[in-house]
Amino acid sequence: MGRFAICMTLLLALLAQPAQAAGLGAELQARYAGMKTFTAVFNQTLTHKESGMKEARTGRLAFAKPQLIRWEAKAANGGSELLVVGAREIWNYLPEEEIAYRMPLSLVQDSRSIIQVVTGQARLDRDFDVKEQGMENDLLRLRLYPREPLPQMVEASVWVAPGSKLIRRVLVTDFYGNTNDIVLTDIVPDAAVPASSFQFTPPRGVTVEDRMDPSVQERELFQ
Repeated sequence: MGRFAICMTLLLALLAQPAQAAGLGAELQARYAGMKTFTAVFNQTLTHKESGMKEARTGRLAFAKPQLIRWEAKAANGGSELLVVGAREIWNYLPEEEIAYRMPLSLVQDSRSIIQVVTGQARLDRDFDVKEQGMENDLLRLRLYPREPLPQMVEASVWVAPGSKLIRRVLVTDFYGNTNDIVLTDIVPDAAVPASSFQFTPPRGVTVEDRMDPSVQERELFQ
């Protein structure tokens, strides 16, 4: 079953230089605080540590505040997936399997979730220990360690464009050593995004699995 992972956030910087770290973190958070929307193209690579298998996906991401997301992806094998985080619920639609999952917003509201990091909404100053790794391919690399790790994220690396203060790549490692690598290109801050982008109605004939009940086992997102 194709499942996506997604994926942005950053900056606090050198733990050995707290003043500089605080400045970088403030600049990054101010940059994303000032954007109401953005769109981007992404390339995603999921790597399973035990088997060494890789799965590549490409697609488009649209984001609007406070936490509206549209994630459309296609796998190299032809499979596709649509993830819509709306105002009241999350929809995860797998067209080839003719199934759609309806899930609660709580799955993406934790600052340590992959999607919060990928969209620049994570609270680095509160929820992460951050270490600057220097420049790599003209991008500033930061390593993030959640102060309270989650199974889907025990550490992450984030690459940021120094000039624009935009996140260009996120690499997340889970408890089992599997990685989720998301590279963003063609980022358009404050893009015009229709409200309909964050709405979803299951097509006729599609099976709907309702996971809104907290007692039902959660489906992992962006994995």
